[in-house]
Amino acid sequence: MINILIVDDEELFRIMLKEMVEREGHQARTAANGNEALKAVQKQRPDLIITDILMPEKDGIELIAELSRNGSQIPIIAISGGRRSISLEFNLESAALMGVRATLPKPFTREALRRALADALAH
Repeated sequence: MINILIVDDEELFRIMLKEMVEREGHQARTAANGNEALKAVQKQRPDLIITDILMPEKDGIELIAELSRNGSQIPIIAISGGRRSISLEFNLESAALMGVRATLPKPFTREALRRALADALAH
């Protein structure tokens, strides 16, 4: 069973995504921002991280960068819905340039999540 850490500042989205991941047969834990995610990774290393890009305190790009600096090989799926001033395409392209395994624009379907999970775990 794959252990997945879900990082998103929107509580309802976090809960929904956790349920989707668990319906796919995986275990899931959640964190509300990059700082919480780093603590969760130190406590128990996940097999995969799904992280939003735009979050308060420590955003997804900062989380990805810090994990990379620490030599982490944990596969990452980046998700983003964008904001008025920053497009989701820019966020996801930035994450892709940092080496994430897959990207998903919000909102996404369960099938798109399945494909992203398969892509991220296949490498």
